[in-house]
Amino acid sequence: MKVLICSDGSQQAQNAVRFGGLIAEKSNAETTILGITEKPAEEETVFDGLRTAQQLLRDRGVTAELIIKAGEPIEEIVKRCEETSYDLVVIGAVRKGTRGPFLMSAEAYKIIKAVGPPVLVVIGQRETWKRVLVCSGGEKYIDRAVEFSGTIARAAGASVTLFHVMAQPPAVYSDLIKMEEDVNLLLHSNLGLGQNLRREKEFLENMGVDSEVRLRHGLVISEVFKEIRRADYDLVVTGSSPVGGTLRTYIMGNITREIVNRAECPVLVVRGGEQPAGLGRSLKGFFTQGFGSSKGESREQ
Repeated sequence: MKVLICSDGSQQAQNAVRFGGLIAEKSNAETTILGITEKPAEEETVFDGLRTAQQLLRDRGVTAELIIKAGEPIEEIVKRCEETSYDLVVIGAVRKGTRGPFLMSAEAYKIIKAVGPPVLVVIGQRETWKRVLVCSGGEKYIDRAVEFSGTIARAAGASVTLFHVMAQPPAVYSDLIKMEEDVNLLLHSNLGLGQNLRREKEFLENMGVDSEVRLRHGLVISEVFKEIRRADYDLVVTGSSPVGGTLRTYIMGNITREIVNRAECPVLVVRGGEQPAGLGRSLKGFFTQGFGSSKGESREQ
C-alpha cells in the first residue's frame, strides 16, 4: 500500500499526518509526505511543519519520504498522483466558512474529484480509530469503498457499519417503515437492495472484519449525521460516482460534498468503479411491496 500525505505545515495538516499515520502504521504502507508552498514567505513555516510531520510518523515506526514543491496546492497534488500511483491520498481540511489551511472543504472536494485514489479528508483530531461508518447506496458502485474500508479496518482491528437511508414513503405507506427497517428481513429478501447489502456484509465478514447493517428512512444527510452522533464514529466512508450528467450522480455528489463540509471527523471518499442504476430504479418497490414475497421482486435485480 502506498500513501501520500499532503501538508502545508498548518495545525490541521499535522492532524492529517497523525490520522494518516495510524493507517500507514497498521497497513505497513510506503508513505510520502508532500509539502507545498505557495509563497516564499511561507517556506520556513512549511519546512518546520514538515519536519514535525516526519517526526510524528517516525514515532509510529513509519519512515516517510519527504517531497517539497512550490506552486498551487491542488495542481501539485494532482501532478504528483499522475506521476506516482498511490492507494490513498490524505489531506487536512477545516470546516467550510472558517479560515485556516489552504485545504478548505471546497478545495478538498476539488481534489476528491481530480485524483483517482481514495481521498481521506481529515477534519478535527482523532488519535485512534475503531469504528467505521460506510454510507452505502445499496448498489454495486459502492463496492470499491466497501473493499477499501474492509482492508484498512482489518489492519486496524476496526469494525464497520454499513448504513443505508431509504426515502421516506408517503403517509399511506408509513406502516411499511418498521418492516423495511428490519435488517434481517431485508438481508434475506430477494430485493436488489437486500442482496447488495448482504453481499457487502458477507464480503467484510470473509475478510475477518466485524460488521453490521443499519437502515433508516428519511433525508440522507440528516440521517447520516444522526448516525454519526449516535455512535461517535472515528471515520466516515462515502462514495463518489465517476459518471457525470445524470440525476443520480448530481445527488450523490451533493451528499458527498455535504458530508465533507459538515463532518467533525475524518471522511474517506472512494470513487465508484461502475455506473450506478437510475434513481427511479433504485427506489422502485420500496413503497409498493414488502420483503416477504418473492413475486415481482426479481425486477429489482
